[in-house]
Amino acid sequence: MQATQSTSMARRLPTVQPVLADSTAAAAVQLLQDLSVDSQMLLRGNKSISIVHNGAVYRLQSTKLGKLILTK
Repeated sequence: MQATQSTSMARRLPTVQPVLADSTAAAAVQLLQDLSVDSQMLLRGNKSISIVHNGAVYRLQSTKLGKLILTK
């Protein structure tokens, strides 16, 4: 009898719906795309570039394995 009650209770539980509406999710994706810069655009074929941030110079390097290293 308990198995029957558990099954009927499970049928009455509400299903979980996504929190973000489609338009909100699309806006979030667009925002991330707007804030993204492809590393190839930054490096422009070079192995490394210098970036000045708050008066300090940083070096962005591309490794042979395709990873990025940012050093001060």
